[in-house]
Amino acid sequence: MVNVTYDASNQLQWHNPDTGEIVTYGLGDMAWVLTSTALVWIMIPGVGFFYSGLLRRKNALSMIYVSMMGTAVVSFQWFFWGYSLAFADNASGYIGTLRYFGLKGVLGEPSIGSPRIPGLLFVIYQCMFAAITAVLAIGSIAERGRLGPLLVFVFVWSTIVYDPVACWTWNSNGWSFKMGGLDFAGGTPVHIVSGTAALAISIYLGKRRGYGTERLAYKPHNTTYVVLGTVLLWFGWFGFNGGSALAANLRAIQACIVTNLAASCGGLTWMLWDYRIERKWSAVGFCSGAIAGLVAITPASGFVGSPAAVLFGVMAGTVCNFATQLKFIFGYDDALDIFASHAVGGMVGNVLTALFAQSSVAGADGLASTPLPGGWLDHHWVQLGYQIADSCAGFGYSFVVTTIILWIMHFIPGLRLRASEEAEILGIDDAEMGEFAYDYVGLEQEIGHTTSTVVGAQGGAREPDHHKTSSSTAEEKPVPVAS
Repeated sequence: MVNVTYDASNQLQWHNPDTGEIVTYGLGDMAWVLTSTALVWIMIPGVGFFYSGLLRRKNALSMIYVSMMGTAVVSFQWFFWGYSLAFADNASGYIGTLRYFGLKGVLGEPSIGSPRIPGLLFVIYQCMFAAITAVLAIGSIAERGRLGPLLVFVFVWSTIVYDPVACWTWNSNGWSFKMGGLDFAGGTPVHIVSGTAALAISIYLGKRRGYGTERLAYKPHNTTYVVLGTVLLWFGWFGFNGGSALAANLRAIQACIVTNLAASCGGLTWMLWDYRIERKWSAVGFCSGAIAGLVAITPASGFVGSPAAVLFGVMAGTVCNFATQLKFIFGYDDALDIFASHAVGGMVGNVLTALFAQSSVAGADGLASTPLPGGWLDHHWVQLGYQIADSCAGFGYSFVVTTIILWIMHFIPGLRLRASEEAEILGIDDAEMGEFAYDYVGLEQEIGHTTSTVVGAQGGAREPDHHKTSSSTAEEKPVPVAS
């Protein structure tokens, strides 16, 4: 039984049955974190729509599905043992124990994240972080990954990649936390880890059919989806960063201010860099830059002032824009530029946090008994070393362990993640799901036609004039489809 009452001011009180101690929780703090939980949840389908819009329409539905499937799998994993492995209060410097297996014993006691909210509330808030991290990473299966084995991958990956990194970053027993690493809302556990995992998955899956040819030089099939996804992400990021204060206070407000400012500057910067090439005002470029700015400000949002947020946005919009060229230099096929946006953006944010973190901003919550030393603005020069060490650890650990998981699954019957060439030609939506994002994608299938192309008089490939379907491309072979 939970021993809770209300005091004279109508604040929630929890009575420790072992010591008799009474802990008071502010209902406003709890309401803000509950609201932030919902805000972070809405980011997850936002990722799905963002990814979906960037792809060809024959693969559009699978990305939206993956975002919801990832949420479901991680939610179960978090209940089962994920929370305990990340936030058990008897954790080692690397990973937690099974003390809270099945959420046993997690009720009204103060959370390990903040004494301002109960542990039960901290569980569901952090669950959203675990879920969106996995969803960000698995977007790298785009257009060539099997959906069935992905269920297993997400559960295993969350257990042995995300949970340990979350533990060492945010658990008060974690090695990075004790070292003095500053990560307010997930620069390393969320962005570097997911972006690096996406790189590992992209390398493992290999290149899509037609890589390096005009076949893959397509434009996003639905820019409206890209904008919608960005809107949901930007909206939810107020809960992602602002909610990480784990209370309704000045630090939460400041986190929301710098979050909005970095996103704005990032979007404008990326769009301007793209304008120099195309002389067009790209909505996709603006959205990509906004996401990059949001990623970069994430670790710093509770530590930096508003002027610094402008630099975070400009740097992220610039560095991440140019980082999209890395896939051509090193020859991997990251269809959605997840590594460039999230891993590189997370590292930019971590390094800039070391330079611009201020103890005055961190102390705006009024909770710290010992002020944080801040970064270079506060003449705390060693902070840069802490941030680089944390970034490199997250990068190396995620890449190596993700690769090991993928290759172990590769040799287990039925768990190989790579889709067949036939499925890639047909489209993952039809091959893996038997459903489409749009009814006209399957129109030819309905009337018994084949997915094919014809060659025009000038020798160039074109779609058949009747009932065009995006399931075909210029170089693809005819694939018979049952009516």
